[in-house]
Amino acid sequence: MSTPLDSEGPAAPPRSNGELVFAEPWESRAFGMAVTLYEAGVFGWPEFQTALIARITAWTAAREHDEPYPYYRLWLGALEDVLADLSTVSEDEVIARAQAMAQRSPGHDHRDHAR
Repeated sequence: MSTPLDSEGPAAPPRSNGELVFAEPWESRAFGMAVTLYEAGVFGWPEFQTALIARITAWTAAREHDEPYPYYRLWLGALEDVLADLSTVSEDEVIARAQAMAQRSPGHDHRDHAR
């Protein structure tokens, strides 16, 4: 199953010369999580697109002047919304995990915990 990514419009991911662009490693991970869960049949792509467009619309309406476009933050928020709607993960659990990750040191390496 291939992901029906938009190539144009509000839900289209950032691209350069046709290739997806990620500014930071977490962005590609968030992208990969959504695609993997979709391909595993956890949710339908239209559900995710609707959630992403809703996040983009809300950000656009509330944004401050000169604020950079946080596409992958909105992408991740849409994924959280879809998973919470499916009761795959609770909103409280998402918040708790996000806070725990935000408090980790910048050089944190996930492999250190795999031992």
